[in-house]
Amino acid sequence: MIQIITHNHRSSSKRGITHAFRIMTSTIALGACGLVFAQPTDEPAPRPVVKVLSSVPTSENQGGKPGQVTTFELTLGPGAAGTPHRHPGPIYGYVLEGEFEFQAGDEPEQRLKAGDTFYEPAMALHAVSRNPSKTAQTKVLAIMVHARDAKDLVIPVETKEVK
Repeated sequence: MIQIITHNHRSSSKRGITHAFRIMTSTIALGACGLVFAQPTDEPAPRPVVKVLSSVPTSENQGGKPGQVTTFELTLGPGAAGTPHRHPGPIYGYVLEGEFEFQAGDEPEQRLKAGDTFYEPAMALHAVSRNPSKTAQTKVLAIMVHARDAKDLVIPVETKEVK
């Protein structure tokens, strides 16, 4: 299981807290990054940690519905990786620390370093998200714009859908 930590300055009402909690629980696999790949070792697989930094309503519509912007910090320990998934809205990402192997949509796999940015279109197959290092952690800041009523911010993908 992925550890989720929430921190939401903007949700002071009971409704806002409930919505933030629903978003938090729907991001278990975020950043990202789905459930952790099974690895053939005696040690448990490293697990990504997703921290919800904020989730705020926007005045802009997403797909004809009221919008929301959710900001996450994704921490991947050495060797941590996620399973393929999709997101209901576009993601804008920034690598804060370490290296991040990333592949989404039709784009080739990339190895990003601290200071690099990436874009992931809404509903694109996010096939690769991993920390290639055996010794250093990776931290990624991810901002997703999505419909406020989105129930799942991470949509798992069955293996047969992945190329």
